[in-house]
Amino acid sequence: MSRSRRSAGLLLFRVAEGTGGRDVEVLIGHMGGPFWAGREAAAWSVPKGEYGPEESAEEAARREFVEELGVPVPPGEWIALGESRQRSGKTVSVWALEAELDVASVVPGTFTMEWPRGSGVQQEFPEMDRFAWCTPEQAAERLIAGQRVFVDRLRTQVRRRAASPDA
Repeated sequence: MSRSRRSAGLLLFRVAEGTGGRDVEVLIGHMGGPFWAGREAAAWSVPKGEYGPEESAEEAARREFVEELGVPVPPGEWIALGESRQRSGKTVSVWALEAELDVASVVPGTFTMEWPRGSGVQQEFPEMDRFAWCTPEQAAERLIAGQRVFVDRLRTQVRRRAASPDA
């Protein structure tokens, strides 16, 4: 029996005061490699990656964050944003973490692939070639469709916390 592919990631966010009150900005990355090079819309992702049965989703999210951004995971409380099944059939689990990160400090991890295809030439590409802090509206345009739900869930969590008397 084949195991369905699973992926886990960590979505950094910061709370910003805007004209509509408190909202979030999220840190997302543009997917690297030649396929994504000329695309902007639906070409960005939460830093995430696949994992197998020997690793928990949380461990994978931490590992992938470090691999894809080249910096340690900031300290803080992780907020579970649940799972989403992607169009490819992969199930993605994401956590959010409120933290600041200077995108200039990021040193993306790389992968190697044959490019151009059929050439026999191996080239190295960044897993994510750039990162940006985005408003939820910007993220909705940039993120691949199956990951947009995580920004919506995060906004709900942040608003709920702001409305709570303990916040």
